[in-house]
Amino acid sequence: MVSPQPTPQSAITTNPAIHGGEPILTGTATPVRAIAELWNQGMAAEEIPLHLPHLKLDQVFAALHYYLGHRDEIDKFILANRIPEDLVGKRFDPGTMKYS
Repeated sequence: MVSPQPTPQSAITTNPAIHGGEPILTGTATPVRAIAELWNQGMAAEEIPLHLPHLKLDQVFAALHYYLGHRDEIDKFILANRIPEDLVGKRFDPGTMKYS
């Protein structure tokens, strides 16, 4: 018996214990923003599972479907998780609590 394909709505969930309740792909801890960021950088949907091999293509499309329907919400998560320009390429040393 073939299991039914998840609908875009059932493929996305939230859990306050994972990423503070940010929308994630059901059964993973992968936030929708992670897929949206790759796609916004020009990566084709079909390429994303090559970089996130725990995901299937239907999950990527579900995440993009959700993103396009909730773009303002997800873009806020993208902005909130952006690395500040002055820290890009630097390493954090927990021993000294400094970036180098």
